[in-house]
Amino acid sequence: MNRALSPEQLMPAKLSFELDGREVEAFEGESIFDAAKRHGIKLPHLCHSDPLRPDGNCRACVVEVAGERALAASCCRSVTPGLKVLTDSLRAKKSRQMVLELLLSDMPDQGHQWADDQGLQPHGELSDWAGREAVSVRPALQALRREQPAPDVSHPAMAVNLDACIQCRRCVRACREEQVNGVIGFAGRGGHAEIVFDLGDPMGASSCVACGECVQACPTGALSPKSLVGSQVVDRSVDSVCPFCGVGCQLTYKVRDDKIVAVEGRDGPANHGRLCVKGRFGFDYVHHAGRLTFPLVRREGVAKHGDAVPPRDADWRDTFREASWDEALALAAGKLKALRDRHGPKSLAGFGSAKGTNEEAYLFQKLVRTGFGSNNVDHCTRLCHASSVAALLEGVGSGAVSNPVNDVAHAELILVIGSNPTVNHPVAATWMKNAAQSGTRIVLADPRITDIGQQAWRTLPFRPDTDVALLNAMIHTVIDEGLVNQDFIAQRTSHYEELAQSVARFSPEAMAPVCGIPAQTIREVARAFATAKAAMILWGMGVSQHVHGTDNVRCLIALCAITGQIGKPGSGLHPLRGQNNVQGASDAGLIPMMFPNYQRVDNASAHAWFEDFWGTPLDRSPGYTVVELMDKALADESDPHKLRGLYIMGENPAMSDPNLNHTRHALASLEHLVVQDIFMTETAWLADVILPASAWPEKTGTVSNTDRMVQLGRQAIDPPGDARADLWIIQQMAQRMGLQWNYEGKYHGVAAVYDEMRQAMHAAIGGIRWERLEREGSVTYPCLADDDPGQPIVFIDRFPTQDGRLRLVPTELVSADETPDADYPMVLITGRQLEHWHTGSMTRRATVLDALEPEATASLAAADLARLGVQPGERITVRSRRGEVTLRARQDDGTADGCVFIPFAYAEAAANLLTNAALDPFGKIPEFKYCAVSVQKAG
Repeated sequence: MNRALSPEQLMPAKLSFELDGREVEAFEGESIFDAAKRHGIKLPHLCHSDPLRPDGNCRACVVEVAGERALAASCCRSVTPGLKVLTDSLRAKKSRQMVLELLLSDMPDQGHQWADDQGLQPHGELSDWAGREAVSVRPALQALRREQPAPDVSHPAMAVNLDACIQCRRCVRACREEQVNGVIGFAGRGGHAEIVFDLGDPMGASSCVACGECVQACPTGALSPKSLVGSQVVDRSVDSVCPFCGVGCQLTYKVRDDKIVAVEGRDGPANHGRLCVKGRFGFDYVHHAGRLTFPLVRREGVAKHGDAVPPRDADWRDTFREASWDEALALAAGKLKALRDRHGPKSLAGFGSAKGTNEEAYLFQKLVRTGFGSNNVDHCTRLCHASSVAALLEGVGSGAVSNPVNDVAHAELILVIGSNPTVNHPVAATWMKNAAQSGTRIVLADPRITDIGQQAWRTLPFRPDTDVALLNAMIHTVIDEGLVNQDFIAQRTSHYEELAQSVARFSPEAMAPVCGIPAQTIREVARAFATAKAAMILWGMGVSQHVHGTDNVRCLIALCAITGQIGKPGSGLHPLRGQNNVQGASDAGLIPMMFPNYQRVDNASAHAWFEDFWGTPLDRSPGYTVVELMDKALADESDPHKLRGLYIMGENPAMSDPNLNHTRHALASLEHLVVQDIFMTETAWLADVILPASAWPEKTGTVSNTDRMVQLGRQAIDPPGDARADLWIIQQMAQRMGLQWNYEGKYHGVAAVYDEMRQAMHAAIGGIRWERLEREGSVTYPCLADDDPGQPIVFIDRFPTQDGRLRLVPTELVSADETPDADYPMVLITGRQLEHWHTGSMTRRATVLDALEPEATASLAAADLARLGVQPGERITVRSRRGEVTLRARQDDGTADGCVFIPFAYAEAAANLLTNAALDPFGKIPEFKYCAVSVQKAG
């Protein structure tokens, strides 16, 4: 049932044709250019570049076809059986040389230097091919050179020098067809034809989102990154993975003089060369002057003030002093050990990071469990997808996605709910936009109509907090109109009758007044989802960050299940992961109720296995979560589980947790706080010991992306000063806590740590050895044997539950913990921006990203701004029952009336000063996406 096609079935048919006098094979539909390349013949080309659509406008790749009068552009001419092609005929060669000479004749004298295997090339690929084909420009042609346009350097990231433009239109295709941003176009005719941005605007004033796809596509340097204008020569190129969102784009760092000077996209399985503005231009945070370069210890007598955290890059010398690594580690671990011995294991906790490697996450949770002695370990998944994981484990037996993002190419309908993918997962959004271009229908369900709505077939801007009402109405429609997949229900699900009985009361007509979507529209979308040959659901934190987040996801699971839309290409459930290693850190056990690979700590057999594997007794009860631990830090002295010591690696709860005044007070109240990070974060200011760590490009290790791909990142540069690798620091802390760890090998034993983790997670990654990752770079799990290619699509035949069936769980309407009233009449929604990420500790120290979005803003609908008497750009104050922030107003017609959207990356206007710490009872996730606020013009 629902079995995917095999690779053999997907392989195109073969045919034979004649190439330069010899018979060769080609694939059906393959171009002459690609077929010739596979058989060792490299043809000049300028307008053609994988993976862009062939255009055939430069004519540099022409070949002669027997019996035809005109030469054929090989990039856009398909091979047919018996075709006779000559690539080396005099006529074809002369034509190609003429094209190269004409284009070269228009180039400026001082070119934009590019490097290749042959050395420095003044005009990139054009000069390269001219050299290979022995082409030089005749003086008569040089005398006819056109008037050169002025450079455009208005954009913070990219320089435009159209004097080097050959009008190959790669940039147009990259912008309009790959990234689907529609910014770059072609205007004018004849000698006046030119590349333009929007309506002829300067690039910096255009609607460009700075993905840089045009820069990567440009063959001559007419579009180039400002960090690499001029000579393109670098000392080395290092392949790695993007350190930002969970899409897991593969990239290459360009290093010169031990600094990263540029980033290029690689042809990885998640991105196929594409990047976003953060991945391409957000790299120089690693070289910021604010990097921590030696250990710091709080000065004696300097108190902690949670209500007065200094600015990020303030002078720390009055608060901390420099220390040696021996002193800092002895103090950091020694005080934690003393607290454990005096007050018991529950007095300690650790917050790990989803921004590091799998190996770091695995060792960190092992340190907490075997060294601290409890399961008080957590990380940011608690704040993003904990409710998704809770519902998925309950319903399908796995917290991971069923299909990769780019499987949307096989879907007839995509439901995007509670997610703003063009901002949060930009490269993933390109696959959705590409699918829409090919006819796939996108349904956007979100209180805010975001950019993906431009490609949507239907938008469902439901009222905030009414997810269950909308989704249960859709489920009701599927059942009521007889659209249920009865075979799937009978063979692969349980508790269907309970679900059907529960949703009987949730008709679209009854729910329309609740959720604000017309009943007819709800029924139309439900029918389309149920009757599509393949339909896929992708969601984000707009679904999960509610007190009813687990119920929201239960509804999504039920909608997929009753329609049979899971376990086949283009169908399934995909919670988009927010950070580069949220999936991997969760897999590795960085959560309080689960050992690695989601084995519950209170499961007797799992508990016994890990006690034997790690050779030490382990706590049998689940630990406390991030938000619960903040409460425990403020607990009465009589509480035996009062939190007294905390070790934080790469997390910033003083910015990321809800109700920040409470969180900062809790952190300041700890007897001992150890922070391991690369910058002075808001959390680091409250530390007793600060351990300077390594940034992502400074380490080697694996990460697991939102698609379940385990990918290898490689170290490109060394940490600055006396900063050290996180893996080394964790091992040093463990040894000083009394653990006898010995991981040998390069990069602080990363391969040995990975192999131990692989054994602990043998049911998921048993077949992904370190050597295989070094060779292949990326392998999708589950992968259980060395020759197992991995399983991009899961749940094809059964679910990993006890009975092999998907469990359907009924839901009821649950209101937000806090609703608007006369004093606080509006709803606050928090989230991310395209240019900034997480708490901004990295991206706001990246030159280009901070130049693009330098200041905190609050987005409101035009009607609300008019009601408040506020003009866009004026300052407003937003208040909740917990705090207030002042920031600039931004008009956003996608934001619903009565709502205000604030990104949470700005320390000077921290959105989480306002948010509510009320928890989902199942996922223990806070309600970031809904609280009551008031808005007024700032005094």
